Amino acid sequence: MTVREVTPAVDADALLAGAQFADAFCIEVDDRNLDARRAAERMMARQPRWAETLLALRNFLVAPLGLKTSGATPNAPRDMIGIFPVVSETPDRLIAGFNDRHLDFRVVVDVTAPGGARQVTATTLVKTHNWLGRTYLAIIMPFHRLIVPALLRQVVA
Repeated sequence: MTVREVTPAVDADALLAGAQFADAFCIEVDDRNLDARRAAERMMARQPRWAETLLALRNFLVAPLGLKTSGATPNAPRDMIGIFPVVSETPDRLIAGFNDRHLDFRVVVDVTAPGGARQVTATTLVKTHNWLGRTYLAIIMPFHRLIVPALLRQVVA
């Protein structure tokens, strides 16, 4: 199955007002019973080893800046998909993400049925708050464009 980059088809202002960045990738899946939660769980169940290494490096570098890391926190919400808190959920759409000092982030997982297969689309929305957020976004963008398709391929596996 091939991951394709597509034009984001979400109402960004309704999901993350003021978002300055949006992208989307999709993949078709034969599982007709797949809903958004299961798709998101498959995506986030595990990350490629190289992505885990990058995340550990990121956490090490941003912790002194007071930014959120993916480590367990005592006030963490109970409903999580991978390292992301679930913001809202329907059978066709799951929205996860968080707000931080440098940026607000959402990942939207949509599942639609175009014909016989299901299409899973992962849309990323980011709203930066300051120079740190803009710098962070610029640094992680090349990795983001590799990680999201890799995570989407896990939905098929």
